[in-house]
Amino acid sequence: MRREGTNPDNVQMDDVLCDFCRTSWTEELPLIEGHHGSCVCGPCVTVAYQHVSIGGHDDAIPGYTCSMCLEQRTDPCYRSATHLEAFICRRCIKLAATALEKDEDLVWKRPEA
Repeated sequence: MRREGTNPDNVQMDDVLCDFCRTSWTEELPLIEGHHGSCVCGPCVTVAYQHVSIGGHDDAIPGYTCSMCLEQRTDPCYRSATHLEAFICRRCIKLAATALEKDEDLVWKRPEA
């Protein structure tokens, strides 16, 4: 997501926010972009992965739409505890985790049980 008032012709790193915690993107904070500017940061991917893939929890409500893929989903998801409109489906959690792991410049590791 973009900070309110962001100039679309001059988007800066700190204008880009995680949809799930609203933290600004920095050189130290890994961020994955979804469709139409949706974003999830590495720490939120970690929480979502632990919650859904390891913990087996599901925050889905009927007809929820994943903030990352923008699809209406029925599979388990993580819902932000602070921004209740933000959902990430299990598929997007796994895709984000894989992308973060493959980035050689990051030290992000997939959480283990």
